[in-house]
Amino acid sequence: MNWTEVNIYTKSEGVDILCASLMDIGIKGFEVKDSNDFKEFLANKDGKWDYIDDDLMNLSNCETCLTVYLPDNSQGAEMLVSLRSVLKNMKSNDSNDIFGRLEIEMENVREEDWANNWKQYFKPLKIGRKILVKPSWEEYSGDDDRVVIEIDPASSFGTGQHNTTKLCLELMEDSLKPGDRVLDLGCGSGILSIGAMLLGADHATAVDIEENAVETALENAGKNHIPEDKYSVYCGDVITDTALDEKIGDQYDLITANIVADVLIAMSNIFRRKIKNGGTLIISGIITERKDEVVNAVVKSGFEVVKSAEGEGWAAVELKAI
Repeated sequence: MNWTEVNIYTKSEGVDILCASLMDIGIKGFEVKDSNDFKEFLANKDGKWDYIDDDLMNLSNCETCLTVYLPDNSQGAEMLVSLRSVLKNMKSNDSNDIFGRLEIEMENVREEDWANNWKQYFKPLKIGRKILVKPSWEEYSGDDDRVVIEIDPASSFGTGQHNTTKLCLELMEDSLKPGDRVLDLGCGSGILSIGAMLLGADHATAVDIEENAVETALENAGKNHIPEDKYSVYCGDVITDTALDEKIGDQYDLITANIVADVLIAMSNIFRRKIKNGGTLIISGIITERKDEVVNAVVKSGFEVVKSAEGEGWAAVELKAI
């Protein structure tokens, strides 16, 4: 397998938080190059060193950098989109300049080349018993009566290729009922809310903190012929924006949230306020190591676990509001 080297430039103070955020989106291995670490080594080294290589000495003045390696396939493409979103959100909330410039550079891959070549990773994909996801540039002539979701990811997470999205769709195809009102928090490309509409929901509301995600979701809804009066999309953070919280309303039959563990925990009470008694909540984006932590927080807010699913280190959980 080929790999893409991604260098993330930050500051020493932000390394630990950034590493934790990378782990939450499934990046579990990274290299850290930090001048403070090297200066500490020089100050505390044991023994006598007659010579230290110039390349090592240059570390004392280097910009702090985290390096990760993403697989050169659909999963890696999805992870890069998610990584960009995480960095943008961290930077927008960095009032104390903890993280520095938080910019990325890809080794041996020009930005324009990536933008032109990412389409090669996305092919028609069968999910569960009822669903097929495909980009608009690919044809599908199957006669298996699957619901076809046409998704062009652009710069927003969610093509169906990533396990977090697949697990959500598999749970949703069995739990969604015709006529349901659906809320998708952290909608990305809109794949979950659009899938819900094509599976028989009456109305879907999608929310994301990224403006480009809102635009992409609207475009994808149009490609799937979702009526405009049946599909609402909002940009903002429901955790902090009370006006948005009121605008999207409550009494939803089904809520989906494919985000990251910490945000799911922070939203646990919001889920309960927005859902009907007996309604279904599907959460994903959870690395398996943090599954119990997330589930415990959501259960405490007024849910019980119905079932869960796991795949390649990721977990999705279906819960019922009680």
